[in-house]
Amino acid sequence: MLKQMDLSRADLNLLVLFETVMEERHVGRAAERLSVSPSAVSHGLRRLRALLGDPLFLRTPRGVVPTARAVELAAPIGDVLARIRGVIQCATPFDPARTSRRFTIGAPDAAAAIVLPPLLATLRDTAPAIDVGIRQLLPRHGEPSPALAWRDALVELEAQAMDVAIIPHGEIPARFLRHTLYEEDFVIALRQGHPWLAAPTLENYCRLPHLVVSHAGDPHGFVDNVLAQRGLARRVALTVPNFLFALAVLADSDLACAVPRRFAALHARRFGIACAEAPIALGRFGMNLVVPRAAMMDVGVAWLVAALRRAA
Repeated sequence: MLKQMDLSRADLNLLVLFETVMEERHVGRAAERLSVSPSAVSHGLRRLRALLGDPLFLRTPRGVVPTARAVELAAPIGDVLARIRGVIQCATPFDPARTSRRFTIGAPDAAAAIVLPPLLATLRDTAPAIDVGIRQLLPRHGEPSPALAWRDALVELEAQAMDVAIIPHGEIPARFLRHTLYEEDFVIALRQGHPWLAAPTLENYCRLPHLVVSHAGDPHGFVDNVLAQRGLARRVALTVPNFLFALAVLADSDLACAVPRRFAALHARRFGIACAEAPIALGRFGMNLVVPRAAMMDVGVAWLVAALRRAA
């Protein structure tokens, strides 16, 4: 990215400044995040422009917009900073009671809703300065192979876009470490007092209007595949992008939805949702914590893995 002869003029803080302005798209907000004055940010940008030979950011009435060259540089600069931060973090003894480190956990929303409450309790009691980011993981739309559907999560792990991933797929390449956090299956969620609860037959189930959780809005879910094996079908009246939203909708409708059992046990009651056993076998699966084996050399990541296993 930088020629060797330019390194003597380079300042690591300029890369941090670039990253911040790229994220904020505003000099004033970037200055506030960096705890410097807007004029200091403008001066740093002038130095960067001279160093990289490009305007980088163009002013607009609402802030700044990156040039094509800035967009091109964003990923490699982010990678350089991530690696430097990793080196510094590994060089500093990890003490959960004192560290102010930030971890990113990738997971589908239902899995995150299960592990997050006990993890937050652990952080409150033993690691109060650790921050956590949740990155929602989604399978590739329309991909029937689980290995390919969740491949992007493994790619993001190796790119250090997140520290650990939680996915419903267990056939993981040997370069990753896998721990099964818990086994999961599905129950049928409906509002309390729903008529189907009094006669929970498969025939009546197929007659119901159904809700499917689908980030892409695809009305065909795994339940449809199970029903089709019996020569049955259902009507999907609504799709929503996540399970928490689904519970809120179910509370005020006559829709039915298949939701993960552990997720329902933790969150259904506060939405006024009742759950019943499915009238047809919907299968079981494991929720697996996945982390690159090389990342486990980082004491902080190893601590996070242990904390998540306890949380689950």
